Amino acid sequence: MIRKIVLYIALSLTLITVGYFSFIYYIPYSEGVRSGELIKISHKGFVVKTWEGELSQGISGAQIFAFSIMDNETAIIEQLKQNQGKKVTLEYEERYKTFFWWGDTRYFVTKVSLEK
Repeated sequence: MIRKIVLYIALSLTLITVGYFSFIYYIPYSEGVRSGELIKISHKGFVVKTWEGELSQGISGAQIFAFSIMDNETAIIEQLKQNQGKKVTLEYEERYKTFFWWGDTRYFVTKVSLEK
């Protein structure tokens, strides 16, 4: 009897954990597009390195869009490196939450295009 209860509790906790991580990983909160001058792209971190960037959307320093890039998005990382200092358009997904091994922000770039 007690073994069944412990088994049900363990199974429930496992399903809740898997559901939570799946929700965070697969379900975006919003999607959008931002344009501006790409002012920073860096690979930072002490133990876990993540790709982070900043996009200036105006004259004021208050209009900085901070974003992250997933490690497996090597093509996007290379495009950002090549277009540093140029005007770009970024398509992104906003997540409900993030994990420390993904990046510092909830905004993840999915596409980069150079403005003409």
